[in-house]
Amino acid sequence: MEQKYSVEDLLHLMAQLRNPDSGCPWDLQQTFTSIVPSTIEEAYEVAEAIEREDYEHLHEELGDLLFQVIFYSELGREKSYFDFPCIVDTLVRKLVRRHPHVFPNAELYGSAGTEAVDEAQVKQNWEEIKAAERSAKGDAGTLAGVTLGLPAMTRAAKLQKRAARVGFDWPDVHGVLDKIEEEVAELREALADGDDDHAKEELGDLLFACVNASRHLKVDPEAALRGCNRKFEGRFGFIEASLRDEGRQVSEASLEELDSLWDKAKAQSEG
Repeated sequence: MEQKYSVEDLLHLMAQLRNPDSGCPWDLQQTFTSIVPSTIEEAYEVAEAIEREDYEHLHEELGDLLFQVIFYSELGREKSYFDFPCIVDTLVRKLVRRHPHVFPNAELYGSAGTEAVDEAQVKQNWEEIKAAERSAKGDAGTLAGVTLGLPAMTRAAKLQKRAARVGFDWPDVHGVLDKIEEEVAELREALADGDDDHAKEELGDLLFACVNASRHLKVDPEAALRGCNRKFEGRFGFIEASLRDEGRQVSEASLEELDSLWDKAKAQSEG
């Protein structure tokens, strides 16, 4: 059986890529800031592989994401900020601290927990511990610590979840749907007034309300929109393919033809 490489080998590889004398010119030019877009892209590729149930390639996508962590750890080591063992140590300590029902003595290899707890209690403990951690950092507000770097839709969902934990929430999804209808009406009013700034604001309120609906339905809004994007791509691809069979481009078809083909694509995908 072929010998498999280890995390230590990966750390060695990264150090060689960043070797000032013999490393890769591209890797040597990178900084914490420059590789952030790649990190975000790799995270989304992991999510896409899972949503497609492409488990054959998931391990490869996870490796690409892990490499981002390894890259950051090497940059941190070079500047004496932190290194990979520091990242692992901080993570393990945090997870042990946040799972007192599993590690009652706050020790990884201590006696196992015996107290029976359900999922709701685990979530409550988790949030209380996280709140205490934020408070220790000086972030005491309910909405504190929700990073600005998140996609706006994901951040909206997190802000709403935080507010819901202290009782600021709709009792059920029907109240949210009423709010969506209210926001649509306000957007129509802003458009009728010709007020672009107001329309932009109302559109934001509408999107925020839609995220609230997804939260009540226990659906990740980003995942729902990604699924919609894939559906749109498939149906639009059907339109293009149909027109190509006729020797035409999409731009050469009338809107009525495009709508008819869209209905056919929709019927095909739903059939």
